[in-house]
Amino acid sequence: MAGLPTFVLTPILLVQAVWVAARAMRLPEADGPRSGRSGGGPPLRVLILGDSSAAGVGAAHQDAALAGRLVAHLHSDYDVQWALWAQSGLTTSGMLRMLNTQPAHDFDVAVIALGVNDTKNGMHPTRWNANYVKLLQQLRRRHGVRRIYASGVPPLGAFPLLPRPLRDVLGARAARFDTILADLCADQDGVEHLPFDLPLEPGLMAADGFHPGAQVYDIWAMRIADALRANPPVALGSAAAVKTP
Repeated sequence: MAGLPTFVLTPILLVQAVWVAARAMRLPEADGPRSGRSGGGPPLRVLILGDSSAAGVGAAHQDAALAGRLVAHLHSDYDVQWALWAQSGLTTSGMLRMLNTQPAHDFDVAVIALGVNDTKNGMHPTRWNANYVKLLQQLRRRHGVRRIYASGVPPLGAFPLLPRPLRDVLGARAARFDTILADLCADQDGVEHLPFDLPLEPGLMAADGFHPGAQVYDIWAMRIADALRANPPVALGSAAAVKTP
């Protein structure tokens, strides 16, 4: 059945999508602050932005979510001044609107976690690419970002919550979107695509079967920190703390 054309599977996919939506556990975004300062060494201003995974759904507190674990992995090397701009359900279109509401701030590094909602909400691949280009431009022009780490689109085909054939169709779309993203990053100076090749076994996922658990968040953050240390921004920011509205 997974090999059938998508249009043949559409009635089945619709039924499965409704079934998943009805049964899916609704987990809150992680509690805790969304900006702060930690560590010692040269100043490093970090912005984490994205959807529910950036917002820490699946973790009880931001300390155990992506932002908190990234700061924890960096604070021994840098004076990390960080901010988190994220919300459950965001697509690239929603992220662009959110950026437009934020006052201009200067950051050295941005970490982007987007793609799941673009994939499952039916966004056209061409629009996905165009939105991502605009997102990169906004981060550079309005927020002074020198280096951007774009997390790959998670492999929806491996998510334990999703039944087949819905899992296979969304998995193929996610892989296509991630290929587009990797190619886009390869053509952009100062942008690095980080494949989302993290362990997604049911025991490591959140209770909803759709979001990372604490261990996955930690591994994800560690890989971003390793990539940053290996190829940091050319010039780090001043010691002024990041201000958020």
